Amino acid sequence: MLRVISAGLLVAWLAILPAVAEQVDLRVLAWPGYADSDIVSVFEKRYQVKVKVSYVTNDDDMWLRIGHQQGADFDVFAVNSAELQRYINANLTQPLNPKLLPNVLHQRSRFKALQSIPGATRGDAVYAVPYTYSEMGLIYNLAMFKQPPTSWQVLWDPRYRAQILAYNGSSHNYSLAAMVEGVANPFQLDETQFRQATERLVALRRNVLTFYASPEEALDYFTQENIALMFANYGAQQVKMLTDAGAQVGYVIPREGALAWLDCWVLSAGMKNSELAHQWINYTLEPWVSERLTQRQGLANTIVQDPRSVTEDKIIWLQAVEDQQRRSQVWQLILSGKNMATME
Repeated sequence: MLRVISAGLLVAWLAILPAVAEQVDLRVLAWPGYADSDIVSVFEKRYQVKVKVSYVTNDDDMWLRIGHQQGADFDVFAVNSAELQRYINANLTQPLNPKLLPNVLHQRSRFKALQSIPGATRGDAVYAVPYTYSEMGLIYNLAMFKQPPTSWQVLWDPRYRAQILAYNGSSHNYSLAAMVEGVANPFQLDETQFRQATERLVALRRNVLTFYASPEEALDYFTQENIALMFANYGAQQVKMLTDAGAQVGYVIPREGALAWLDCWVLSAGMKNSELAHQWINYTLEPWVSERLTQRQGLANTIVQDPRSVTEDKIIWLQAVEDQQRRSQVWQLILSGKNMATME
């Protein structure tokens, strides 16, 4: 009897012990579709390691997660070249060693010329390796439009109220609003321009059904609701997802042009294993890995020429903005439905 009681006490005691954390050799923070499980599995088997992949859905979320404990939670992350500037300024990233990345030789010349990519370098130091890119165009429901929309102004058209999906991202939305306002540089707003962009975003909030975070969430809304238009923050990736799901959609770059992002792999300041982190980045630049990204997600890669005919003169590459923190704070007020008097 005593032996039975002792065994029971032992089981109870073991139950309250903290769980032993799984050994993780590489911690990756990325966007949906950038590190699918089978791609990760091949890497794990090749190097006999364990990889943990975490995902983000907007730039504000990434900033918070990398900034937590000065990047100690991750080794490698994927961020657009414009956002990268504030990570470097905040000492949340560290330079790469190009000698450990031989697969950059597979990249197209425009992506190998890192000095020509704003934000990829500082002085002689290399901070980023381009991985994928897309313009952020306008998706429209073919059943509701006889002709493609020609201007971003359509997102504010009251005829489509509660039939519009927009993206929950402070920086991109301010730049979009400024672009629609005709601001020459939508990334550097003065006080008047910021106020005008804020007013336009308040009006957008009143006209949309909702603001989505991930491409999967947008797909659910589009297929379940009567959606006419969508600001495609994930660009061609969303077009492919919708088409694969049977949605009848068109995709257009309005006359004002389209914002475009270039996502790069970056080393976190909290990186633990430099060699393994570089091996991961180098691995994603193997042609079959990058091409798999395009096949599955519809996103352009840096290895093979993008077959789509989006002209370069309609692309507005993202740049660092005048005050990311302010954009984020006021955007949260807009989402919450605060009136303009509270946005001083």
